[in-house]
Amino acid sequence: MVGILNDSDSEDELPPGWEEMTTANGNVYYVNHYTKGTQWTHPRTGGTKIVEGELPSGWEKRVSEDGKILFVDHMNHTTTYTDPRLAFATEYRELSQPVRQRFDGSSTALAVLHGRDLRGKVAMVTGANTGIGFETARSLALHGCKVILACRDLKKGTEAVEKIKLERESVTCEPLELDLSSLYSVREAAEKFKQKYRTLHILILNAGVFAIPYQLTKDGYETTFQVNHLSHFYLTLLLEHPLRSCHNSRVVIVSSESHRFSSLQTEEDFHQLYLSPPAYKYWSMGAYNNSKLCNVLFAQELAKRWPSVNVFSCHPGNMVSSSLSRYSWMLRFLFMLVRPFTKSLQQAASTSVFCATAPELEGVTGFYFNNCYHCDPSNAALDPALAARLWSVSQEMIINVMKKDKMWETLALK
Repeated sequence: MVGILNDSDSEDELPPGWEEMTTANGNVYYVNHYTKGTQWTHPRTGGTKIVEGELPSGWEKRVSEDGKILFVDHMNHTTTYTDPRLAFATEYRELSQPVRQRFDGSSTALAVLHGRDLRGKVAMVTGANTGIGFETARSLALHGCKVILACRDLKKGTEAVEKIKLERESVTCEPLELDLSSLYSVREAAEKFKQKYRTLHILILNAGVFAIPYQLTKDGYETTFQVNHLSHFYLTLLLEHPLRSCHNSRVVIVSSESHRFSSLQTEEDFHQLYLSPPAYKYWSMGAYNNSKLCNVLFAQELAKRWPSVNVFSCHPGNMVSSSLSRYSWMLRFLFMLVRPFTKSLQQAASTSVFCATAPELEGVTGFYFNNCYHCDPSNAALDPALAARLWSVSQEMIINVMKKDKMWETLALK
């Protein structure tokens, strides 16, 4: 590849096999026809570009039935996938800057989606039968999106679907059984989805547990770690093809500001005995904080490995009145006292929905959001060595389960 990149005298000229393309918002991306991969940075210069302004006279932009952008030259009666403004693309240096804030902590998910038409989009939301997940799924469905409600209890998932359809009969949503305490269930759910759908535009990893007593999953791992991170990690990898098969797909991982209090700070900490500790080392809040750091690190590494997919992690809001605290009577009592000051579930769902649908985030990836606003996560969350180490350990833990269960076939994880 190094030899190929040095074949041209022009630094800005693309190497053989590469092509420039544009997104709906004018962000320039680069297609490598040899590897079938895409990236946002120029393969020679590493720079990013954007096309702006009106199309030349006589040109029209259209979207095909499969979601591809076409440019029609009415004067010459030709159609092309190439944006005629590419020749005038300018260097774009704002991707690392905060995205302009249109919404805040008081915004609702429905307000974020006001005026949006999501028909033709397919979304999956985990933990969608209750709380923030339900409001997330409901909001997307009411704006035309086909939503898969991935829930541990299929009966409750079905009831959630029926509840949404009572509000608007024309919505398209369906339940999918997904038990995050079982990697086998995760695989079964992914296979069922792929048998029915070829593409997945939006994956929102919302489900989670909080402040639960020590217990092991069916796979022998500590429950908070597996439900909040490991099973979501596995689900995402299993859905790689449908996610990467459609343009501008997005993965949104619901984390928490609690990630800032994680005790995981070095590569040595990312070991199975720390991530999935024995009972005598378990502290419910510590386990939750660590799992939320894993969420952000996973988003960082996924954004790097899948550059054609927009990946975000987010915090839904402080003191949200949800069922997440149902495992602790003390927390339920605390939330009862402060309920008049908490966010509603609609407000809590706004940031996930914003990350999943906001037009201004097309071409942006790896960001952490709080109250629909881009902000910096903790220093540990931005450490690429920790992100790479977590990815590796997560793979090992999944493979270990496969080796123990003879019912499973060997699955290569990238």
